[in-house]
Amino acid sequence: MPKPRRSLDWGFPRWRGYEASREATEVRLCDRHGCEEPGDCPAPKSPNSPDRWYFCQKHAAEYNKGWDYFEGLDKEQKEERARAERQESAGYAEASHYGWSGSGDGSRSADEMRALEVLELEADADFAAIKKAYRAKAKEVHPDVKPGDEEAAREFQRIQVSYEVLRMAEERREWRG
Repeated sequence: MPKPRRSLDWGFPRWRGYEASREATEVRLCDRHGCEEPGDCPAPKSPNSPDRWYFCQKHAAEYNKGWDYFEGLDKEQKEERARAERQESAGYAEASHYGWSGSGDGSRSADEMRALEVLELEADADFAAIKKAYRAKAKEVHPDVKPGDEEAAREFQRIQVSYEVLRMAEERREWRG
């Protein structure tokens, strides 16, 4: 009579890994016709619908490329939905010290690029050029030079804010090293 064999997963600790059984696992395939990849990326079938397609990563990216989240909503509903989304996801915003974010040339943020546009500078301008352009533009529209001119006052404020954005970015760059 053969001697009984001891199981590897008796007692503690469990010697065999979890889910190491030999049973077949259920895998959902991509919903794109002819694709044999696992469909692990859910995508809504239509805007504001609970029904989902399940695509592989390649087909999910293709599907999402032309997706309009606000399709079928009027202007007020779009604004309300966008406001609710911003409010809901505000806690997940990435802090600015974690790295560059936004559109730009790869070395500057979107805010910095807009500030450079106000000062009419290229994306690769160094801080000395920024300071020089700021001073030249500020002299043209300063409220002391053009007293009572509302347009000049607004332009001066735009120039000042742009310079502050670029100055703070330069300080962050120097601080990081």
